[in-house]
Amino acid sequence: QVHLLESGGGLVQPGGSLTLSCAASGSGFSFGSMGWYRQAPGKQRELVAAISGGGYTSVGTSVKGRVTIDRDNAKNTVTLEMKILSFGDTAVYYCHAEAFDDLRNKYDYWGPGTQVTVSS
Repeated sequence: QVHLLESGGGLVQPGGSLTLSCAASGSGFSFGSMGWYRQAPGKQRELVAAISGGGYTSVGTSVKGRVTIDRDNAKNTVTLEMKILSFGDTAVYYCHAEAFDDLRNKYDYWGPGTQVTVSS
């Protein structure tokens, strides 16, 4: 079983910044792409940013130019930094990880989510 432990989030003022971190753990698993998605009320879940084990990144169009994502492969952690937040960034942010077992079967895991609220 894989567990994703999320940290960060909370209340952020408009124009501010935030850092979200996620640590993946699971005996017998290795991890591929890791990243963050978000879901605002009444909207579909969307990609914020993701990073492969080789360091290739994907960034959502709505946050392009405002985020950086990095990972530590030795610790199976991924960190997202977002700047110049606006009210439209208010959402529940979910950590995602691709996990591979010893037979190279792929599984998708999600964290429980962390609320980010942009408000003055």
